[in-house]
Amino acid sequence: MNKVILMGRLTRDPEVRYSSGENSSAVANYTLAVDRRFKRDGDQTADFIRCVAFGRSAEFAEKYFRQGIRIVVSGRIQTGSYTNRDGQKVYTTDVIIEDQEFAESKSASDNASANYSAPAQAPAVEAAPSAASADGFLNIPDGIDEELPFN
Repeated sequence: MNKVILMGRLTRDPEVRYSSGENSSAVANYTLAVDRRFKRDGDQTADFIRCVAFGRSAEFAEKYFRQGIRIVVSGRIQTGSYTNRDGQKVYTTDVIIEDQEFAESKSASDNASANYSAPAQAPAVEAAPSAASADGFLNIPDGIDEELPFN
């Protein structure tokens, strides 16, 4: 089985090209910076993984993906090689994208692109009519048992 799931930030805007011919199709190339789980002194803290998306996935990447946003992708690893202009053989490893989606809200990605990532805040909850006790828990008034959805 060849299955890869990655979460990381785009290092730059996707580069999109269209194939030639009667049935032209979009091809998007982008690089994900994926944080390493464990860090050692002197080692880099992220891996930069090349990704390739085709068709509608490529068009989606072109329209919505921008440098710095966090995305989640799944796909398969594909290796290959070619001979460059200098006659040297170059080996490649790419993730061929099968599925891709946003991993955070637009406002969070806007903050991240400004090198600040604010933690998500929980929605405000109205306080109960009774005051909190010294241990930090709210006191439930007597006689409210009939209104609770559980016993």
